[in-house]
Amino acid sequence: MYKLVTEGTRYFLSRPRRFGKSLLINTIDELFKGNEKLFEGLYIHDKWDWEETNPVMHIDFLNMDFATSEELKISLEDFIRDAADKNNVQINKRTLSGMFSELIEKISEKTNKRVVVLIDEYDKPIIDNISKKEVMDGNQEVLRSFYNVLKGADEHIKFIFITGVSKFANMSIFSSLNSLKDITLHKDFTTICGYTHQELRECFKEHIGHLKEKFGLDFDEMVEKIDYWYDGYSWDGENRVYAPYSTLELFDYEKFSNYWFETATPELLVSTLKNSKDYKEVLKPVIAKESRFKTFNFDDIDPIAIFFQTGYLTIVEEMIINDIIHYKLEFPNFEVESSLLDHLIDLNLSEEKIYERREKIISYIENCDNDNLQKQLGAFLARIPNRIHIEREHYYQSVFLAWLDALGFETEGESPTNIGFSDMILKEDDFVAIAEFKFSKMKKISMFQS
Repeated sequence: MYKLVTEGTRYFLSRPRRFGKSLLINTIDELFKGNEKLFEGLYIHDKWDWEETNPVMHIDFLNMDFATSEELKISLEDFIRDAADKNNVQINKRTLSGMFSELIEKISEKTNKRVVVLIDEYDKPIIDNISKKEVMDGNQEVLRSFYNVLKGADEHIKFIFITGVSKFANMSIFSSLNSLKDITLHKDFTTICGYTHQELRECFKEHIGHLKEKFGLDFDEMVEKIDYWYDGYSWDGENRVYAPYSTLELFDYEKFSNYWFETATPELLVSTLKNSKDYKEVLKPVIAKESRFKTFNFDDIDPIAIFFQTGYLTIVEEMIINDIIHYKLEFPNFEVESSLLDHLIDLNLSEEKIYERREKIISYIENCDNDNLQKQLGAFLARIPNRIHIEREHYYQSVFLAWLDALGFETEGESPTNIGFSDMILKEDDFVAIAEFKFSKMKKISMFQS
């Protein structure tokens, strides 16, 4: 962060939701306000001039209303009036852009210091209305006039930092602010959000200790299991970080689960899943030019860009092909892959008679009726388009776990035992089934073995 605030003045950072962007913005806010006490003992403490402060304009779209363009306009006007009151300045202009421009100029003149502008989730009014074109277009127009002010107010602005999930090619914020530096894939900032391996081991040692006692694992084995579930995010193919929200929920609940999907999946991805006719490219490793997923257009949304920017694909390798940067993209971890497959399965199971299938499966498992269970499983797999099948054991394990979960069964995947991990444990009131998954292109394998 020290490098960020001392070597440049205009930045944009894209990260998935629930990845610490707001915490980063809040930290920068406190830094420029000179709240020294919060930074005692940290790297930046003896390098920062705490006597030098700047007025901060912190715009957080997470706390605004934008179900219509009129609501968005009112929310922004309310923000401007509140900021004017806090800084004891009078706003006379009546248009949104005029009010915003006047606010920046008057705060700068009153304090005799340039303003720091921090915008969190700049794209949320667009992403959350992606399936409502009229609202989305209206919100885009409101934001265009609002963001355009930043270019003309350059002499009154010291620092701009903007975060969001996606970088829209046709949002005026990027065409207007030519000097806005996109650090999403910059090598110096790949771990600015999320927990690194070193941070997990050092800062969460006590929490890992509680988990390893519960699961009967040693420290390294426990970290390996956390890696499998929540690690793997990378923006350069080399440095990886854990999803912070899921990691903290793991330490809180002390159980491995899919915490991220429900809270971190924007309308943009849900809409893409519903409308896309082919998931094959997403479910297999993707080789894509850098330009393909850095920005996208509202009228021509590339699913790969959506899956990458919302955190469902991550960079595992950077490569140069014909002098052009390409990236290999894959699922970052088990949580993301199983969550996505679970959602796809929910779409395909919407018309199924859930209760009837559940009772049949219970009966087949209790009686070790291998033939009928395989027929039931085969019928389910037949409902998933062949184009999205991946010939890999891990894929079918994830599909099967998600299917059983959708049917209401209590299952555990990769459960630890004294001799390793079991692929699946299914619990019912009066029985427990333990499963090992095997994949073969040639040989039919019996499901039940004594």
